[in-house]
Amino acid sequence: MSYIPLTPTEQQAMLQTIGLRAIEDLFQDVPAAYRFPKLNLPPARSEMEAAAELNDLAASNETVREDLVSFLGAGAYHHYIPAAVDHILRRGEFYTAYTPYQPEISQGTLQAIFEYQSLMCALTGMEVSNASHYDGATAVAEAVNMACAVFRGKRTRIVISPAVHPQYRAVVRTYVQGMGLDLVGDAVPDPLLAPASLLPLVDENTALLVLQYPDFFGRLYDYTALIAAAHAAGALVCVAANPLALALFKTPADMGADMVVGEAQPLGIPLSYGGPYLGYFTTRKQYVHKMAGRLVGETVDNRGQRAYVMTLTAREQHIKRERATSNICTNQGLMALAAAVYLALLGKTGLRRVAELCYHKAHYAAAQLCQIPGVQAAFSEPFFHEFALRLPRPVAEVNEHLLEHGILGGYHLGQDYPPLRDHLLIAVTEMNTKDEIDYFVATLKEVCHA
Repeated sequence: MSYIPLTPTEQQAMLQTIGLRAIEDLFQDVPAAYRFPKLNLPPARSEMEAAAELNDLAASNETVREDLVSFLGAGAYHHYIPAAVDHILRRGEFYTAYTPYQPEISQGTLQAIFEYQSLMCALTGMEVSNASHYDGATAVAEAVNMACAVFRGKRTRIVISPAVHPQYRAVVRTYVQGMGLDLVGDAVPDPLLAPASLLPLVDENTALLVLQYPDFFGRLYDYTALIAAAHAAGALVCVAANPLALALFKTPADMGADMVVGEAQPLGIPLSYGGPYLGYFTTRKQYVHKMAGRLVGETVDNRGQRAYVMTLTAREQHIKRERATSNICTNQGLMALAAAVYLALLGKTGLRRVAELCYHKAHYAAAQLCQIPGVQAAFSEPFFHEFALRLPRPVAEVNEHLLEHGILGGYHLGQDYPPLRDHLLIAVTEMNTKDEIDYFVATLKEVCHA
């Protein structure tokens, strides 16, 4: 049945009500040169013709699955995704990004979210998980909100490491505008300083210390002593962690963190031109009532059968605005399901194996690349699957040459850190074969000494 929203008579009645003569009058504030007749749309085409043209346009895109060898990470990574993940996501029972607004009738959706929460708690070592946030940047910003809620405005300083993802820090700065908070720590001359350099910034007015693990440059630190010092000053600590790294290394929970958050894209979510992604948020039980987002719990119904319920929905649409923890609405349920299916398929052993492959391949690549004359490692600290190199030639020229040879090069750190203008951030995952790494090394050597 065709959907015709308004009849011409109804349109005219609405226009008269608002004092206009024609629909075109609604766009009088748009410069005439840019109004509808100037869109230069092509003639209408049949469905078959339109589909053929769209396929031709899509064929011009290069992807890391078919056309390019990727060594680009910086927060979004090319990992293998089992076919079962997409198969389950496309089932009609799950194919939505939202939690139902009459949730108790959707036990399958609630169970899926509950399983996701349980898996994220097991992975991070924390006690509770929400479900969930838009992306890693939003999760970090919501951690700032939660810390402010815990201290009820009595502490106004947020200390954030310069080694936290630049986009995460930008979103945090946007969040805190007008909140009267003092955001410090990320504007330092040397972004490669050790995390301990942040400690003098943590005082009795500090609500939250934000760190990343591994940090944006790929470095791994044990934050135990730093977190203990922050706690001694009465501050909370949030660690934004790569969830895949937690399968292999000591978790921030074991280091004493109060919140472990981050981007869950490595867990079964494709690159997809930058989204949709999944911000995970885990914390300790004592802070659950200050946590944004939804939380699903397990109980029994009036017949004694296992049942799932929406336990916590502390957002504006469900409670009084002044009591809401956030105005965040979408819970990225479909992406949370993808992460849950991925984790369930791989299990503890499989996830660790993927992390080990990333680790060993990255270290092989780093060792080979650093043998190229003029190419130097930017740091000597341990790393997971990402590392920074100092190059003897401009990074833009290097990446352009790599792309001409079918290689998607690393991230130019100079875009966000001017002192690192000659540094390239390289990511290696289980998807990179030894032949691809060797080809990358040979091509980089060629351009560095052209």
